[in-house]
Amino acid sequence: MRNGILGAASAMFLVGTLAGVSGLVGAYPIYGGQAVRYLVAAVILVLITRVLGLRFVRLTLRELLCLGGLTLLGLVLFNVCVIESTRASGPALVGTVLGTVPLWLALAGGRPAPRLLIGASVVVAGATLATGLGSGNLTSLLWALGALVGEVSFSVLAIPLLPKLGAIRLSAYSTALSVPMLVAVGLLSEGAAMFRTPTAAEALGFAYLAVVITVLAFFLWYTALPKLGPGLAGLFAGLIPVGAIVTGVVLGIATPSAYDLLGAGLVIAGIVVGLTAGQDRRDAGAANTITAVPAERHRDHAPAADAP
Repeated sequence: MRNGILGAASAMFLVGTLAGVSGLVGAYPIYGGQAVRYLVAAVILVLITRVLGLRFVRLTLRELLCLGGLTLLGLVLFNVCVIESTRASGPALVGTVLGTVPLWLALAGGRPAPRLLIGASVVVAGATLATGLGSGNLTSLLWALGALVGEVSFSVLAIPLLPKLGAIRLSAYSTALSVPMLVAVGLLSEGAAMFRTPTAAEALGFAYLAVVITVLAFFLWYTALPKLGPGLAGLFAGLIPVGAIVTGVVLGIATPSAYDLLGAGLVIAGIVVGLTAGQDRRDAGAANTITAVPAERHRDHAPAADAP
C-alpha cells in the first residue's frame, strides 16, 4: 500500500513538471514532437525489457482490443484533444476539466466508499482552483471532454492488462503502438513539416519528456495502479497542478498565487480523506477475520451432538 501511494504520487507529480519544460519544445511541430517523444520512450522501454529478460507476450483478442483502446484513447486521443482544446481557448479550460479525473476514476472502481467520494471531490475542487477556473468556447470544451475520456481510459483499460504484461511491458507496447498513430495524425494536420531537426534545447526537452514524463512516470503509475485500484490511485491525479506550481517556483518562471496555494492544500487534504476510506476497508476486513477465527475454533472443539 505504502509503495503504491509513493508511486502514484510521484508519477502524477512528475507529469505536473511538464509545464516547466514545455517552453523548451513549444516551437517544435506539435504532433511530430509527440511522435518523437513516444518513439524515444518506446526504444528505451524495449531495451529495458531485453535487459530484464522480459519476453514478448501474446495477447488474446480481448487483450489486444484493450491495448489498442488504451493507446488510441489514452495516448493519441488524449494528446490530440489537449492540443486542440488549448489551441481553441488556452490551457485553463482543459486543465479544469482534467481536474475531475479523480472523481471519475473513483466511480470507475465500482462502489466507492463515501469517504473516497468526498476525498475525490475535494481533490477536484483543489485541482480546479490550482489550475484556474477555465473559460472557453464550445469547441474547446468538446476537445477537453475528449481529453478527459482519454485520461480515464489510460488507467481503466490498463487494469485487465497489468497482471499479464506488467508495468514495463505495457508501457513499452503502448508507446510503440502510439508512434504510427501520431505520425498519421501529424501528417494529416501538419504534413511533412511535422518533423525537423531539433535544436539543442528542444533535444533536451524531448529527452526529459521521453525519460521522465513517459518512461519513469508510466512505470510508476502502472506499478501503483493495481496496488491501489483506480479509485485511490485517481486521487493522486490532483497532484498534477501541484507539480506544475512547484516546478514553476524551482525554475523561477512563476510565483504561486494565493489561489494556487489554497488549491494545492485542498488537493493534499482530499488525498488524505480519500486514503482513510481505504484504511476503513482494511480495518473492517481485519475485524471480520478476527471475529470469524474464534467461531471456527469453537466449532472445531465443540463436542459433536451425536457423540456417545
